[in-house]
Amino acid sequence: MIELTDVQKRFGGNRVLQGVNLSIASGTSMVIIGGSGTGKSVLLKCILGLVRPDSGTITLDGQDVTSGDRDAFLARFGMLFQGGALFDSLRVWENVAFRLVRGAKALPKAQAREVAVEKLRRVGLKPEVADLFPAELSGGMQKRVGLARAIAAEPEIIFFDEPTTGLDPIMAGVINDLIREIVVEMGATAMTITHDMSSVRAIADNVAMLHGGVIRWTGPVGEMDATPDAYVQQFIHGRADGPIESVR
Repeated sequence: MIELTDVQKRFGGNRVLQGVNLSIASGTSMVIIGGSGTGKSVLLKCILGLVRPDSGTITLDGQDVTSGDRDAFLARFGMLFQGGALFDSLRVWENVAFRLVRGAKALPKAQAREVAVEKLRRVGLKPEVADLFPAELSGGMQKRVGLARAIAAEPEIIFFDEPTTGLDPIMAGVINDLIREIVVEMGATAMTITHDMSSVRAIADNVAMLHGGVIRWTGPVGEMDATPDAYVQQFIHGRADGPIESVR
């Protein structure tokens, strides 16, 4: 469904992406791993068209992501942001229904609120949460609201940017389970970027490691532990010693 071929991007003298090749099949969950500053977020922004690659191609169902109807293209995506990115001045249901009440196909507010309450229920939040403001919620509840917003418009593709950052291990496990359930239930194509190996094992069908501006290894999550690639082994086991340089 998503195909990246020799994608390159630099910012000044910093070559962030140096020839990324990656395929994400329809209905599968791909998790991108790699250290901080390796270009995972830049890669995601390139796919969304927020950043234009210097060279290479990115296609969605065979169509170049930089061409065509931009609104129609973005309507196919849902996004769970790392920090939640909820609007403080909007009530919870208004955050969830943000996309639903805008654009040419906007729903009436009452109908949009019904959809929002149903999506909140799907992520384990009660209807009374709908009229609260984000500041009245815990970090875990805010993350669930972000997930409800990501799925509100029934997107074909969902991106998850560090979905468990800032959560305790129990809540992180809850969010991982919810993501997996929802992606399977919707039949969506998912792409996640994360450092959290528990998330990788819970969410992924396939894993790709980005390092040095290229995909060093990619394969089914079940084959990740057995790969002889020294970079992958160092990263997944959190070892200080190995080919990945650490700041000491």
